[in-house]
Amino acid sequence: MSIEKLSEQLINQIAAGEVVERPASVVKELVENALDAGSTRIEIRLEQGGIRLIQISDNGCGIHRDELPLALSRHATSKIRSMEDLEALHTLGFRGEALPSIASVSRLSMTSAVEGERNGWRLTGDGSDVFREAAPAAHPVGTTVEVRDLFFNVPARRKFVRTERTEFNHCETVIRTQAAACPEVAFILRHNDRVVLDLPAAADPAQRVRALLGEAFMDAATPVDEQRAGLKLSGWLGAPTQSRAQPDQQFFFVNGRAIRDRVLAAAVRKAYQDVLYHGRHPMFVLELELDPVQVDVNAHPTKQEVRFRESRMVHDFIFHALHKALADVRPGDGGMPGHLPPVTGAARPSQEQAAPGFPRERALSGLGVPEYRAEARSPAAGSGDRREYASGTSSEYAAAWAEFRGPAAVAEPAPRAFEAAARADEDAGTEGTPPLGFALGQVAETFVLAENASGLIVVDMHAAHERITYERLKREWGSQGITSQPLLVPETLDVTPAEAALAEEHAGVLGALGFELDRAGPETLTLRAAPALLRGRDTAQLVRDVLADLAAVGYSHRAEGEMNAVLGTMACHGSVRAGRRLTLPEMNQLLRDMEATERSGQCNHGRPTWVELDHQALDRLFLRGR
Repeated sequence: MSIEKLSEQLINQIAAGEVVERPASVVKELVENALDAGSTRIEIRLEQGGIRLIQISDNGCGIHRDELPLALSRHATSKIRSMEDLEALHTLGFRGEALPSIASVSRLSMTSAVEGERNGWRLTGDGSDVFREAAPAAHPVGTTVEVRDLFFNVPARRKFVRTERTEFNHCETVIRTQAAACPEVAFILRHNDRVVLDLPAAADPAQRVRALLGEAFMDAATPVDEQRAGLKLSGWLGAPTQSRAQPDQQFFFVNGRAIRDRVLAAAVRKAYQDVLYHGRHPMFVLELELDPVQVDVNAHPTKQEVRFRESRMVHDFIFHALHKALADVRPGDGGMPGHLPPVTGAARPSQEQAAPGFPRERALSGLGVPEYRAEARSPAAGSGDRREYASGTSSEYAAAWAEFRGPAAVAEPAPRAFEAAARADEDAGTEGTPPLGFALGQVAETFVLAENASGLIVVDMHAAHERITYERLKREWGSQGITSQPLLVPETLDVTPAEAALAEEHAGVLGALGFELDRAGPETLTLRAAPALLRGRDTAQLVRDVLADLAAVGYSHRAEGEMNAVLGTMACHGSVRAGRRLTLPEMNQLLRDMEATERSGQCNHGRPTWVELDHQALDRLFLRGR
């Protein structure tokens, strides 16, 4: 067959195959254009999920009459002029192909007016590459784009359109995502003449997030605000207890652009790995700001994926920022879980009250695992114990901590309660209540009941002690480093030539993870040593998985995840079990340890360790005041 140049209409329709997947794709492109035009109010009107009609109206700067036909021609844009502009983009759209692609598969009309003109102008098309001449039209400053009968002239594409409900849900997701990125812009969404979303402009981004994700999310969310090496991460992390079966409430923006990226997703997963059930997904709203030169947004036709020049640096920054935010949450800080307000003082046990019955340490696989001793339950609970517990000094509190921790206390920071107690000593002996309060007793030999300033605290003692033990094991393992154990019989691994070359290239990384690998042939590796903690596991498959990660993103957390799983098992078996009777001092020490432990709101399986019923909740339970 002879070589011929394609028609302009066919070129646009081919481009539409990349840009216009479904009605939501049209909504995304048109809303991005409206935002780039400086709009402060955007109205979206849909009919039949956007299949019959998509109408986007904005109050932006508008388009001049003589530029309307140019706006509907391929690769025409006001947003870039040179390669330097493309490498440092500050706008959402830039390709100049969305409008002509949409116009080639729909009946499109565009009406626009600019400041100072007596009237606006309308340009219409019927799916061909020929447009009628612009005609005068009444319109306020801004632009309205109407897209009717999407894919009417491309029957093959029309067959892939789903039900009205499905297509509308995709459109609504796009609007919610853009609204989360631009809280200063008002959004109104109508579907079949019914208002679905009405989001006024918000001066405070938290107000917009609250409107989109609800009061419960914001009440338990942890704020994030980290800045380092030209990178800034801000937003909110949802409580692990608010995890979802699907990643449908996750908003990640890079310089205001909503994106999906493997690097960012891997960093979030790793930060949440110790506090979520397997297969669950956290809720979050996060924005990463960095120099536009450091990110390539021209990596995907729909601009939903990006490439970072320094992907490892970005990954590590995001992970450490999120890891720190989740780890720093303690009872009494507010936020997740339990929503306790901060308190000003701290109770201080006497040495006599704190020392008896404290957990001692015993060896478990070479690592110290604390164990709460089983003793007879105290016959009394209440104010007497509270008075005794609050009678000591900060030095006695620290002595009790050293008695509990032993030599490790020298290198281990004291809990916040001790620091608060020291401050309270200096403040004329001001007494206060610790965040998790004072133990009252046990229920079913499984749950610890405590009272704090806000109400009633219920603690799952096994889950709480498991988290405490797990965090201690991780610290101890981290201080010892990864110990490599030679295999009695070296294991031969059959791999691809690319994987063999990768193993040679990343020999240092693999060695730091405890693996000793030699290349024995073009498609053969010899495993001579593996991490001692993973003895008995399928290390050969783990090596292959690590190599796959290295090939995909340049790093791997699989070995660390496997070792944490072993430590988690050790913590589970080494923690106090349901059915164990604890004394009041043991219960109180458990509460103090929780206040001092990272991520103490969940065990390492993702289950909550404690909940709170505040005074208002208790009143509601018993209909008080009604």
